[in-house]
Amino acid sequence: MPKAKGKTRRHKYSYNLNRKRLYRSARRRAAPRIACSHIRHAWDPHKSVAQNLAEMGLAEDPNKAVPIPKKLLGMEVESDGQQPGKKIVRKPYVVNEMELEASLPEKKSNTLSRDLIDYVRYMIQNHGENYKEMARDEKNYYQDTPKQIKRKINVYKNFYPEEYKNFIASLKAEKMEVQ
Repeated sequence: MPKAKGKTRRHKYSYNLNRKRLYRSARRRAAPRIACSHIRHAWDPHKSVAQNLAEMGLAEDPNKAVPIPKKLLGMEVESDGQQPGKKIVRKPYVVNEMELEASLPEKKSNTLSRDLIDYVRYMIQNHGENYKEMARDEKNYYQDTPKQIKRKINVYKNFYPEEYKNFIASLKAEKMEVQ
């Protein structure tokens, strides 16, 4: 049985179809993606972005929120002493929670792989501070240069200072026992 003619034919691109309108309507329906959980919980989907941010006490446009004084621009303007009307903040807890979260100290997430720690400890244990010997060692699988090995050891010292001190102290104790 012969094949149908239209099945094997290549589909042509339709230049007259307006795809922007299709994408734009899909974007309009989707809610904005909000990264901060405090803002996400206080967000009202029935209000505009400007209205939501104004209720939280946040600025929509940073240029309007913190204007550059005219003096800095080289123009001096006399002010009549009146400040423009301040907006009412209905959800101040959002800003307070964000400030509290920002004031918390950041956790250090610097860690090294177990393989790198073992490599550095092996090199220090067998060669001490002689980086040229370390570069020639058979366990130097990645053929690191003396400077690269020194850098790795310094990273280990900075990430785990207490562990490094204890390791060096144990090496000195072993040397004392051997003698």
